[in-house]
Amino acid sequence: MAAARSGAEAKGVLFVPYRETLGLLSVEDALAVCEQVYLMHARGSVVLSSPPSFKLDVADGFHNHWHVKSVFLKEIPATGVRVYNYYDDGVRNSVGGLDCTRYIVLSDPGSGVPVAIVDEHWSYAIRSAAAAVIACRWLASKDAKVLGLVGVGTMGANVLRCLCALYRFDEIRCTSRRNETRHAFAERWSKELGVPVVAKDSVEEVVRGADIAVGGTTSRDVVSREPWLQPGATFISLARRELDPAGWRKLDKVVVDSWEFNMLQQQFRRMVEEGQFSRGELYGEIHELVSGAKKGRERADERILIHTTGLVSQDVALAHFLYRRALEKGLGIWLPAAK
Repeated sequence: MAAARSGAEAKGVLFVPYRETLGLLSVEDALAVCEQVYLMHARGSVVLSSPPSFKLDVADGFHNHWHVKSVFLKEIPATGVRVYNYYDDGVRNSVGGLDCTRYIVLSDPGSGVPVAIVDEHWSYAIRSAAAAVIACRWLASKDAKVLGLVGVGTMGANVLRCLCALYRFDEIRCTSRRNETRHAFAERWSKELGVPVVAKDSVEEVVRGADIAVGGTTSRDVVSREPWLQPGATFISLARRELDPAGWRKLDKVVVDSWEFNMLQQQFRRMVEEGQFSRGELYGEIHELVSGAKKGRERADERILIHTTGLVSQDVALAHFLYRRALEKGLGIWLPAAK
């Protein structure tokens, strides 16, 4: 590795563009990297920045939003900064589009030398799904046959890709705000998977009776309700208020990726401050399950919630994976370093 790094340093800084990341990172790769990073958290080898997140929100006609996070991963070793910028004026939102800014800058932690700039549109999109789905190995029913997808955008498609790497479903249901999008999604994925994907008109039709249900919408309102979850169901919440906060404490287990990072999110923090849920009611964080520190599903009838907000540690680890893979395959664009 040292020899490869020395050779890379001689060439400059490697830029890995979006189009190339698509062929360098598979769904299985993303699941494996996310699992390894949870183990790093369990071993205490992840060092987050202080504060863990920096934001710059500019209104006054610009509607511009910067989010910056950084982390040091001792075990790789790698250090990186994630920079993300999007536009949102209440009408147009570029959060999920390729026209927003998403890069990770990597440096060699032993020298401070710049290593790479990696476009993270693909790695972020698949990480958002993989980091939650991987927890199903410990929390969801092993013979889950019915999947319900609430939201059929990029998030819905990537969750489906990840879950199909772990399960063989007999039935997949989906819904979205627009009739045409859910029917187009159902038609596309029925053909690709060879499994019936059925578009439903309501969220309740999708969630009731599902072994695994996933909420991945852009809604700011409550989308799914706790009474709709059958005994043994697992609900994956990937956004703000996918499952009504009033129902969280009625579930058998609630697991998050990071309590600290979730508390940085306005709606999660408000739920806690208003007394709807507390740290004491949390069963655990995903890294505790992956490491074996806590048990996963213990009964067939347990109803379990997996709620994730995203970890920059996984983003940087995936960026480093892409950098190493690009080096191996001779891909990327070399940019001149200052020295």
